[in-house]
Amino acid sequence: MRILISNTTAITLDDEDRILERADIAIDDGTIHALGDVPEGFQPDQVIDGRKRVALPGFFNAHCHAAMTLERGWAEDLPFDRWLNEKIWVAESALEEEDVYWGAALACCEMIRAGVVAFADHYFWMPQVARAVEEAGMKAHLAWCQFGTGPGQEVGGINFEDTVHFVQNWHGAADGRIRCAMGPHSPYMCPPDFLCRVVDAAKKLGVGIHIHLAESQEQVDKSIETHGKTPVEHLQALGLFDVPTIAAHCIAVDEDDIRILAERGVHVAHTPKTYLKLAMGVAPLPRFLDRGINAALGTDGPASNNDLNMLEVMRIAGLYHKNALGKPEALPRTTLLRLATQGGARAMGFEGSGVLAPGHPADLILLDTSVPHWFPRHDLAAGIVYASHPSDVTHVFVNGEMILRDGEL
Repeated sequence: MRILISNTTAITLDDEDRILERADIAIDDGTIHALGDVPEGFQPDQVIDGRKRVALPGFFNAHCHAAMTLERGWAEDLPFDRWLNEKIWVAESALEEEDVYWGAALACCEMIRAGVVAFADHYFWMPQVARAVEEAGMKAHLAWCQFGTGPGQEVGGINFEDTVHFVQNWHGAADGRIRCAMGPHSPYMCPPDFLCRVVDAAKKLGVGIHIHLAESQEQVDKSIETHGKTPVEHLQALGLFDVPTIAAHCIAVDEDDIRILAERGVHVAHTPKTYLKLAMGVAPLPRFLDRGINAALGTDGPASNNDLNMLEVMRIAGLYHKNALGKPEALPRTTLLRLATQGGARAMGFEGSGVLAPGHPADLILLDTSVPHWFPRHDLAAGIVYASHPSDVTHVFVNGEMILRDGEL
């Protein structure tokens, strides 16, 4: 379908950070055909009035556990170890396959309404998440979480071959909207021989890995005691970074760890709301960016974040690090927008997304700027990061397909 968004304001997030007023966006065959002026002869099938709206790239949620919508509010006001051991793993031990489908479907509804076009999910029964993604029209990077301590210890009693078959069956599915990865839980849960097996499988399958890494100083101390290396050094020695890797969190890292992450091109997913809520400490995001690491923002799961709102995650990331560094100029608003769009798209392998420009995938959203908290419109980027709400999102496009129209799925 050919779609024309007429007379809108577009935040391109290109190299020049252009803001185009009274711009037209022509969408054809899944891509942005033109931006600014409509080319002569372009005949749209549908025209959307873009007045009083701002267009920008859709959000890429770089780390979450979508079906944890079912555990929203289940484990509150607890330290991380008790939150995990006494509540979360107890609930997850009772998960059944169909539960994950409905939890993921609910998450897709919530994320679309908040302007999320894609998410990196790390959970269980992933064929059911893939089914929900395919039906919702979103993009996703899906990794089936495993602990590697034997089928009796895995959720649902699945084995390693099940996760391999999932990747084989779903990688590239839904016209390329679904990408898959191997999903070992973490170096503190997974034995070294299992992690080596994961690396070998990822190489053979031609996919990457999504893993939790260095979430606490306790994990670092235990790793040094057990392996003689920090968690980052441990995974490096096992060859895990030989394939594209999304490393969630990286809170307790030193300069040598950061150097390794930078040199090996590891993508770091930063989920600040979870860190603050569970009092885990916060990963050094500005240091990652200074070293050229591709960092991306994520919500984490609704059991620790309570929602899947990337607008709020951007806001928290900016506010926390400005205050922690004592530098109001830290993490400028356009940097935060890139972390929520381009950073996640790159981490998930959806190259070209995260920018509004001709020839790029039409993964974009429209926000209504006619409501009171948008006035006056002195700075549109600041309005998005520090004032907007999911209810402002009116339209969502993925590969040019409209999956939210005037606030309706």
